[in-house]
Amino acid sequence: MSQSDQPTALNLPAVDPLPEGTQKYFDVCQDKLGMIPNVLRSYTFDIAKLDAFTAMYNDLMLAGSGLSKLEREMIAVVVSSINKCFYCLTAHGAAVRELSGDPILGEMMVMNYRAADLDPRQRTMLDFAEKVTKESYTTEEADRQALRDVGFSDRDIFDIASVVGFFNMTNRVASAIDMRPNPEYHAQHR
Repeated sequence: MSQSDQPTALNLPAVDPLPEGTQKYFDVCQDKLGMIPNVLRSYTFDIAKLDAFTAMYNDLMLAGSGLSKLEREMIAVVVSSINKCFYCLTAHGAAVRELSGDPILGEMMVMNYRAADLDPRQRTMLDFAEKVTKESYTTEEADRQALRDVGFSDRDIFDIASVVGFFNMTNRVASAIDMRPNPEYHAQHR
């Protein structure tokens, strides 16, 4: 792999060959997405870490929840916007464009979610995500009640908090290791 092919600034060679299960997962990504996301490629030096990352990601972002997939992607973009995470803004901004069918919404979410025409549920959810990202220690019952007031259950609140926490962690890792988004993301769903 050439230096320009590296998913990050770190020289962490991939396990070679990849375990059969990992290769099958990557083949599914290639078939469904047309690429293997660099976030996954960046973990191939340690399959246990890759498996832990994908298990948590898949649970938070794809498993059943009172939050739609679009809402979870919107949270990812708002958190990543605050943290200025190039990888996640690019990848999850593309997901918002795809899931919403609205390229303008995707761009607004990346730049400033307050400029977007959001319903009260989404706005309250994203205000909560912003607060938890910027100053989680100030979160109090009134913040959770505001979410309940627009229709979120306590389980939904847990899911919102978990998605916020996950992306705060992954944003920091991605920025620290200079993880680069796949070029394909830039043109998707515009």
